[in-house]
Amino acid sequence: MHAPVALVAVALGLVLAGCASPSADSPSSSPAPETSAAAASPTQATPSASSAEASPSAETTSEAAPAGPGSYITLAEYDADRSAYDSTDVVLFFNASWCSTCKVARDNIEADLAAIPSGLTIVVVDFDTANDLRQKYGVTVQHTFVQVDAAGTELAKWSGSVTADEIAKNTV
Repeated sequence: MHAPVALVAVALGLVLAGCASPSADSPSSSPAPETSAAAASPTQATPSASSAEASPSAETTSEAAPAGPGSYITLAEYDADRSAYDSTDVVLFFNASWCSTCKVARDNIEADLAAIPSGLTIVVVDFDTANDLRQKYGVTVQHTFVQVDAAGTELAKWSGSVTADEIAKNTV
């Protein structure tokens, strides 16, 4: 009778290990470059390993404008003109390409960018490379969301949202 429980516990442990943060002795930039680049291109709705680029395309940039539906942008796009998003709720989405729950969230958001509520800006941050931001906001695990104001001050922090609507509901 204990064997099935043990198997379930082992299986659950393996699933959760897929989203655990890298070990302390592994380098923070452990994923292959193409893996990190895919995670850094949030507006690429159907990423492909051969064409994933860290810099957004011209059509990606047009989706970054805060007018109309909300925005789903890279950290580089946000850093290029933070003031363009001052009138929106800005949420940093710390994610990793190797995290299965992060992938669910990215896939859900990218499947329907028009579903991002007006006034919400989701900024995709690569968990593996954004060490300064992780330290600033105390982010220790991927799939963490941090809402910030125009000055970069943390307003709220949570984990686990997998849709734009859930992210919006957690903002203050």
